[in-house]
Amino acid sequence: MMVDVIVAGGGPTGMMLAGELTLAGVDVAVVERRPTPELVGSRAGGFHSRTLEVLDQRGIVDRFLAEGQTVQAAAFAGTTLDVSDFPTRHPYSLGLWQNHIERILAGWIGELGVPLHRGREVAGFVQDEGGLDVLLAGGERMRARYLVAADGGRSAIRKAAGIGFPGWDATRSSLIAEVEVAEETPAGIRIDETGIHGLHPMEDGRTVRVIVTEQQLGPASEPTLADLGKALTVVYGTDFGVHSPTWISRFTDATRQAEAYRSGRVLLAGDAAHIHSPAGGQGIGLGIQDAVNLGWKLAQVVNGVSPESLLDTYHAERHPAGARALKHTMALSVVQRVDPRIGALADVVTDLLTIDEARKRLAGLVSGLDVRYDLGGGHPLPEHPLLGRRMPDLDLATARGTLRVFSLLHGARGALLNLGEPGSVGAGRWRDRVQLVDASYAGAWELPVIGTVSAPTAVLVRPDGYVAWVGDGSRAGLEDALGTWFGPPTSAT
Repeated sequence: MMVDVIVAGGGPTGMMLAGELTLAGVDVAVVERRPTPELVGSRAGGFHSRTLEVLDQRGIVDRFLAEGQTVQAAAFAGTTLDVSDFPTRHPYSLGLWQNHIERILAGWIGELGVPLHRGREVAGFVQDEGGLDVLLAGGERMRARYLVAADGGRSAIRKAAGIGFPGWDATRSSLIAEVEVAEETPAGIRIDETGIHGLHPMEDGRTVRVIVTEQQLGPASEPTLADLGKALTVVYGTDFGVHSPTWISRFTDATRQAEAYRSGRVLLAGDAAHIHSPAGGQGIGLGIQDAVNLGWKLAQVVNGVSPESLLDTYHAERHPAGARALKHTMALSVVQRVDPRIGALADVVTDLLTIDEARKRLAGLVSGLDVRYDLGGGHPLPEHPLLGRRMPDLDLATARGTLRVFSLLHGARGALLNLGEPGSVGAGRWRDRVQLVDASYAGAWELPVIGTVSAPTAVLVRPDGYVAWVGDGSRAGLEDALGTWFGPPTSAT
């Protein structure tokens, strides 16, 4: 079997990437070791603002909003980082368990016709100049031009590719589970010297979602019901008669990041590229944003539009973004501990967060709305604050009526927005790859954290929603930006 791209891992990151590639006309196959769609050991509970924007860019955010709950969930040191005043259509987090997230994404890629092969795991691969021979457990072989590892923090593909995974070992572990109970359980969160514990009774009245920090760092083996009962008894004085577990899982605060997100024809995304404490709830969003950054670039290389060097920008952009998020989760994990010295630090941070500028800066990081890629090298004009940042979802006035910017990105194609005189800018020999939209916008241009910025006369938006060029009354640098992000120009005039 021969395909353009094999995505190893059918979780949120893998499915999002498969959808991105399919939108761009790439032949992709997903292989997932789980034999059924049922998710065992879910610990992700939703998305922050930028991930919701990413889903909005593809026209599927309403599917998630219909099933989740919008809340102000971003927090640090016990202080809520309210983003309700941020300039975005999604100034909130969405609470939605991962099993529902995966079901919705599976429905989307199913509509796109993406084959998802369950019960199959990559056992090895051999790279050559033209692609890879991928061996699946059980002896089946597949051939692909590229292999993307979205197979989790213990990624066998990352290890086989020889990519280092430096970082910090775990200092504590927690158990998370869904179990039935024989006793009435209190609902809510408890914090003590060991860590954070919580009990959340489910709607059926019998099942409880449990999270409990273990007294000692747990082993790498799969946890048992006895492990859970012991940990509960230490904290609550009873195990509540837990029985009939739906699933039990263990997670830690280990923090690691791949040295490289690419090795030849092998690329890493999601937990295969970075692991961290779930504190702050950024993990699933980081993976989806990895997928959307990589997808259009890999598609252009596969389709012969761009040189293979475009793939180097994936690491250059997503590695620093991931490193910032990992640093934040480490800090957040520390201030969650109950200790007089750490408590004093948390009090200082809490006091600082009463300053609005500090609140906005930290909220921008947690929400993902402040990400800025370094795209300014060699730009002939002073950098506009928009360059490298996510494009605001403006309501543009066009000849076809009002048009949302994000609606232009539903097909994962770039767009050149001409906001000046009609015909003053054009896509030229890239017009088959980039949508040209003549439009106007009368409102203020606002960016999260940054605030109001000067209105540009034109903007080049990449398929992932980030601004690749800003016009300020001149076309200077436009062709360079088009060539960098959308490949060499066609020979047609």
